Amino acid sequence: MTGAKRKKRSTLWGKMHTPHREDIKQWCKRRLPILEWAPQYNLKENLLPDTVSGVMLAVQQVTQGLSFAMLSSVHPVFGLYGSLFPAIIYAIFGMGRHVATGTFALTSLISANAVERLVPQSSRNLTTQSNSSVLGLSEFELQRIGVAAAVSFLGGVIQLVMFVLQLGSATFLLTEPVISAMTTGAATHVVTSQVKYLLGIKMPYISGPLGFFYIYAYVFENIKSVQLEALLLSLLSIIVLVLVKELNEQFKRKIKVVLPIDLVLIIAASFACYCTNMENTYGLEVVGHIPNGIPPPRAPPMNILSAVLTEAFGVALVGYVASLALAQGSAKKFKYSVDDNQEFLAHGLSNVIPSFLFCIPSAAAMGRTAGLYSTGAKTQVACLISCILILIVIYAIGPLLYWLPMCVLASIIVVGLKGMLIQFRDLRKYWNVDKIDWGIWISTYIFTICFAANVGLLFGVVCTIAIVLGRFPRAKTLSITDMKEMELKVKTEMHDETSQQIKIISINNPLVFLNAKKFSADLMNIILKENESSQPHDDVKCEQNTLLSSLSNGNCNEEASQPPAPVSKCFFGPELHWFGPFRLHRSLHTCLTLP
Repeated sequence: MTGAKRKKRSTLWGKMHTPHREDIKQWCKRRLPILEWAPQYNLKENLLPDTVSGVMLAVQQVTQGLSFAMLSSVHPVFGLYGSLFPAIIYAIFGMGRHVATGTFALTSLISANAVERLVPQSSRNLTTQSNSSVLGLSEFELQRIGVAAAVSFLGGVIQLVMFVLQLGSATFLLTEPVISAMTTGAATHVVTSQVKYLLGIKMPYISGPLGFFYIYAYVFENIKSVQLEALLLSLLSIIVLVLVKELNEQFKRKIKVVLPIDLVLIIAASFACYCTNMENTYGLEVVGHIPNGIPPPRAPPMNILSAVLTEAFGVALVGYVASLALAQGSAKKFKYSVDDNQEFLAHGLSNVIPSFLFCIPSAAAMGRTAGLYSTGAKTQVACLISCILILIVIYAIGPLLYWLPMCVLASIIVVGLKGMLIQFRDLRKYWNVDKIDWGIWISTYIFTICFAANVGLLFGVVCTIAIVLGRFPRAKTLSITDMKEMELKVKTEMHDETSQQIKIISINNPLVFLNAKKFSADLMNIILKENESSQPHDDVKCEQNTLLSSLSNGNCNEEASQPPAPVSKCFFGPELHWFGPFRLHRSLHTCLTLP
């Protein structure tokens, strides 16, 4: 008897804990997407395209890592670290299979504000000139990367807090005009920040409100100090990059592997600069010494977190918005789903953990993601393969980049932002579709240019909320009278098929609690008006959904005891419409059946 009871208890115990183990397994797969796709990875079909994509991605990661590190006002070697560690972490936690995470122009530009404010260039002479024990770099360079790492750490913490609060569902406020205008304005800022390298002008760091205009004012005041060699090399680099990339785009279906023009240009420019000694002969600014190896982890300085709070919020919001847009775009293109909240977790960890490894803030970049599309990447294995090649560069090839001219790096940055800059073409679309969206784009872009990307993003979201709240109560309900009435076969439960006329009613906004009552009243007025000439008002019958039935205030009667008579019925059906860049919302159309 005792043995039977024990066996029964153990069986019950197993049944109670089996669902619990399954829940843990599902939770792990949900929070570690690599556990979902890695076991199903098809080596035969996917390894070759992922390898090709990984090689091409590594070229982009290295060039952009060096470029965006300089944009972030830190030593170029830290850009190589920022191209390595965030990509590994996102491959484990991220859901975008074709998203290339690493250094990003917008987050680098934001973190540069904190770096230049807390460790300005003028403080170089005040710091100890002797090299530190970390890669032989000066204390000045370590102080600067400490500030950038602090921005990355705090920005990642903010993203993790948003993940805990499940704020991914609030991304519906980030409409397409807002994201397009913000990224275009930020790209304009990045191009402006590279003008001093393109022209070879020695310029102090300028930021803050209206800093965009002050930079160009300084350039025009010092136009005579433009370095002709740097200008010519910049123009030549931009022309070569644009032409070759356009040719790659046109003939990508005919050629299996595109020409890595960024890598070719870096090698050619470095070799030419070394052979002609441009640094000493013409005074051309070069990248300089790049140490090899990875230093041991070090915590970012926690005592300056309060001083970088503004930049951390900018990195958290701007980086997440840009990355989520790319993840959702790839999910739509390749037919899989992306969890907004999981992306908060992935990008939060991609900023927090690498901040202990001398990394600048990270996010997904449009150019690298588009490169994965064009080279046929299948999974995040392409990103992991690129990380192996970046490691080779860090330990073996990095010091060879000493002679790379800064104007060539600036040219690579400018051409790489082409995808963002051509979003100006969206203005025609918004003007034809909705003048208010056009106005939101223009105003968000102006705020981004005059202040910063995070300010422009906040302004765009506030404008969107205000316009939505103002539009809903004033939604128009229209009867489409220009359309010819159609004869339809309507099959009912009580009668055979009969011919009835259909009238279509349109509402120009999604139907929610803000405008449901007004829509109900407008609909009843249209129904009564249509039936004035053919039947008394008492014969009108309306079949409503639950949303409107509570707001109709007795206007609809559904009495089954009424004798059969010619009636006017309205049927509500859902219809999908686009709202914003990446999601759908529901509005209602109405079909009126006239006697």
